[in-house]
Amino acid sequence: MSLRPIIETRKSQPTLEGAGVKLHRAFGFGDPSELDPFLLFDDFRNERPEDYAAGFPWHPHRGIETITYVLSGQVAHGDSLGNEGTLGAGDVQWMTAGSGILHQEMPSGNAAGQMHGFQLWANLPSSLKMSAPRYQDVKGANIPEIIDDDGTRVKVIIGSFWGKTGPVDGIAADPQYLDIFVPAGVKKTFAIDTYRRAFAYVFEGAGAFVDASAPQGVLLEKEYGGQELNIRDLSGNRSLIRFGTGDEITVQAGREGVRFLLISGAPIQEPVAWHGPIVMNTQEELRQAMADLRNGSFIKPAH
Repeated sequence: MSLRPIIETRKSQPTLEGAGVKLHRAFGFGDPSELDPFLLFDDFRNERPEDYAAGFPWHPHRGIETITYVLSGQVAHGDSLGNEGTLGAGDVQWMTAGSGILHQEMPSGNAAGQMHGFQLWANLPSSLKMSAPRYQDVKGANIPEIIDDDGTRVKVIIGSFWGKTGPVDGIAADPQYLDIFVPAGVKKTFAIDTYRRAFAYVFEGAGAFVDASAPQGVLLEKEYGGQELNIRDLSGNRSLIRFGTGDEITVQAGREGVRFLLISGAPIQEPVAWHGPIVMNTQEELRQAMADLRNGSFIKPAH
């Protein structure tokens, strides 16, 4: 087994999106090869309804998939094909935009006004960019959770892990999407397929991700009781950790434990022509998508 090096650790940045929703963006609209097949990751977390109530009114998508995971509050959604529904706490939606849809997402808080969720965009290969749109709406109760002997908890949203398989299937990038909690003081190693690009996103507590490329024997005596680890830094709330090549990662949880998403997928390695929520392979395809929007032919008939 080979430990993955840490390429980069960075904080997500405050961003306004939709009709004025305040959120934090971990990555997006940068170099699409960095985390191929993933294009964008947003953390929408607020406790004041005025910071999210305007939501994400009608907008188009083509050539990508969007993955929405709600932790608290609700997200009501609807689209131009007549689909509609509501995601509650713990629910997941994997939407394949394919050839194109117009849709909206309108968040609302829980009884305390809190709203928290994540949205990830995954690219589609050229062979599937004009495929028929589809939804996979998954209730939180149907997402398997594994509890290890040391108290580590893993929700398997997508992919297979520790003998459990998540309910979302048939995804081009063959991704793995895990919600992981490691208790205080526990050091834990997680396997990742060598051929996948991978990142972690910390959203509760803090932990140190062991870096295979760091000098050996870095001592964090105060936090870890003198245990020697090759650690680059301590990652806390809203931290993105981007990993290099290898087949496992190791994290040492801090004094409050650490909860993070561990996401990986097979790179598509195709050209990207990108304008907002429309991602194609060539500028000509992008121009055609914009022309379709203008002339009313963006939504393609079902075959």
